[in-house]
Amino acid sequence: MNRRIALAAALLLLATAACGQQQHADNHFRPRIAHPAYTANGPVIAIDQAHDNFHTLNGKYAPFGKLLAADGYRVVTNSQPFSAASFAGANVLVIANARSETGTASAFTADEIAAVRRWVQSGGSLLLIADHAPFGTAAFQLSQAFGVDMGTGFAVARQYGRMTANIDYRNSQLGTHPIIEGRDSSEHVKAVRSFTGQSLAIPPSATALLVLPGDAVEVPSAQDVVTLQRGGAVKERPIAGRAQAVALNFGRGRVVVAGEAAMFTEQVFPWGEKAGLENEDDEQFALNVLHWLSRLI
Repeated sequence: MNRRIALAAALLLLATAACGQQQHADNHFRPRIAHPAYTANGPVIAIDQAHDNFHTLNGKYAPFGKLLAADGYRVVTNSQPFSAASFAGANVLVIANARSETGTASAFTADEIAAVRRWVQSGGSLLLIADHAPFGTAAFQLSQAFGVDMGTGFAVARQYGRMTANIDYRNSQLGTHPIIEGRDSSEHVKAVRSFTGQSLAIPPSATALLVLPGDAVEVPSAQDVVTLQRGGAVKERPIAGRAQAVALNFGRGRVVVAGEAAMFTEQVFPWGEKAGLENEDDEQFALNVLHWLSRLI
């Protein structure tokens, strides 16, 4: 990674953390799907918009919705607090970067967490996405209901000779799972790039999809990431043995928890840098996640 790209990555971190509204969905994104998974009556994907979500279907997750629609899914929004009634008709619930009113508490009530847990246990599927701070704090209790501990900071690793929060996953860093393998060789995921996220614990019942490298660390703030990139010292904790995405069966249902949000959409920053689905095999990874959650694989 050259110096210009590294500096742009550092600026992206600060802009995302401090001025998140600057980035916007890439309206020119076009899914690369030659053969849609569903040609009629595809599964219903409900995207949460009831918890002050940073990513919504009509906002920064519009490219994600476009990708799912192109693959034959029926994409709807959920604007109600979670309950058995709010899940009616949905096959997969997607929660992306929910936020709490204070920024230091759960975005979901205890009753909502119990409702999601019961729904998944009875056969529903959940994609829970929570990015770097402060999003991990808002989703922490919901994630723990499925046994997944969130790091709630900023995950960084040494790649290309320097510290970076844009982590590339290849080879042994990709888990052995149908989501990585796909339905055939054309869907096999060979590389995934994340764009600033947090770490996740890997419970015994789960499979790590994106395994953090051995020298990865987690720091509390975006400024700490920049300090590390400049060779400075900050408060950090090792996160080797943790992941940025895990998959697990839960009762009769399925769960994928992701500690990074941008790789499921496509965003543009004011200086022209892009982050998301058009990088590496991120588009195929996103599709395979939904294929597994909707029981296509």
